[in-house]
Amino acid sequence: MNEIASLKAGQIEQAGADTMPHSIEAEQQLLGAILTKNDIFDRVASIVQPKHFYDPVHQLIFETAAARISKNALATPVTLKAFLEEDPGLQELGGAAYLVRLAGAAISSFAARDYAQMIYDLAIRRELIAVGRDISAKAARVDVESEPSDQIVEAEQQLYELAEKGSSETGFQSFLRAVTDAVEVANAAYQREGGLAGVSTGLDDLDKKLGGLHKSDLLILAGRPSMGKTSLATNIAFNIAKKYKRGQKHDGSEGAVDGGVVGFYSLEMSAEQLAARILSEASEVPSEQIRRGDMTEAEFRRFVEAAKQLEACPLFIDDTPALPISQLAARARRLKRTHGLDALFVDYLQLVRGTGRSENRVNEISEITMGLKAIAKELDIPVVALSQLSRQVENREDKRPQLSDLRESGSIEQDADVVMFVFREEYYKEREKPGDHEMEKMAQWQEEMEALHGKAEVVIGKQRHGPIGSVDLSFEGRFTRFGNLVKPWQQGTGDF
Repeated sequence: MNEIASLKAGQIEQAGADTMPHSIEAEQQLLGAILTKNDIFDRVASIVQPKHFYDPVHQLIFETAAARISKNALATPVTLKAFLEEDPGLQELGGAAYLVRLAGAAISSFAARDYAQMIYDLAIRRELIAVGRDISAKAARVDVESEPSDQIVEAEQQLYELAEKGSSETGFQSFLRAVTDAVEVANAAYQREGGLAGVSTGLDDLDKKLGGLHKSDLLILAGRPSMGKTSLATNIAFNIAKKYKRGQKHDGSEGAVDGGVVGFYSLEMSAEQLAARILSEASEVPSEQIRRGDMTEAEFRRFVEAAKQLEACPLFIDDTPALPISQLAARARRLKRTHGLDALFVDYLQLVRGTGRSENRVNEISEITMGLKAIAKELDIPVVALSQLSRQVENREDKRPQLSDLRESGSIEQDADVVMFVFREEYYKEREKPGDHEMEKMAQWQEEMEALHGKAEVVIGKQRHGPIGSVDLSFEGRFTRFGNLVKPWQQGTGDF
């Protein structure tokens, strides 16, 4: 008798509307196989857990067998009898004789994974039904405290958590496969103009130091207020989005061959304010003039022209305030599914909320950074998260930031693949202006200001894949724009 064929023919028992999808026969066959040959457990342990079995007795048998096998002890009807013979549920099925019957009717080992997958799939269906009933019951219960919009978020979160359960770990992979993947990444970098392994930031010197923004990396961009971290993030996001070209990649799949689709979580500024910043950079009209509407006809024409060019730019902004990390992940996943996603920006980390389980702020930040790193790995994209720095920077004579200045620095520093700091010495020097009567000091101050004017520095404090150090950039405050800094020996060469 072909047991698999008979199983598929009609063993999913759904006698009535209230019966949950399940297959007692599949559970019996898998348990019998494990009790006959314990090695089978290792093949199915990554697929099924005790909770996936419909019958409570089967849950107990699988759990007890798993506990013994994990201790390198034998799990057979004889050895399990001592642990289970007093169980009322097993006694109803015939006691220890039921264990013998399971082993006696065992399937051949090759079909074990098929049965395990079937048990898992049916368990997920039961959970989906339970979630559906829960959503339906809550929607039917008209409650002042429970807004429909909140119920939608809660339902989405339940489904998100259920989807997460389905993504089992890949486990060990051979070194050959890992080496092959590494060679493919290196080959893609070699083939690409500029020799970058990641997505180009549009800033040449920064690209040389980082090799672009690498997939599955979490990059932290930190700075004190007014240093320009949001400006730098929007500049990079815009540079990536405006270069977007879709085509066939080196591995044969369809996707971004240059630039990329960008998601930008703006938790501090509204989408309109962020768009105005990007338009200011693109049109070269100062942002304060855009806000006031104080533009000449030529400037307004440039502004409108830039807006038209940016209409097709694949830059998606979400300005929902105080977004929980779980919602942030769900929305990023949805964006990738609907429009594609090649880079994600979060402005800024301290404004993201945790799940609310921890009252300790350090633990909450740790949960958020781990969540952001998980998003980067799961969606295979770089995630750039902005972060505030503590005030202790202001108390030092040397204002250049360092890793210890990160707020709740332990988890941020630990989870990040790259930590960068935006630093503009001009900002601090401006506040050291001497009095008008101090002529000598004033002359020296003006000389120092002239040397620092329009310059910014990105200090790379940590990088898993490359060196640390600093990168000099140009900064035009009027347009909130960072750019490549023309070196003295490059002036007049037309290189930039």
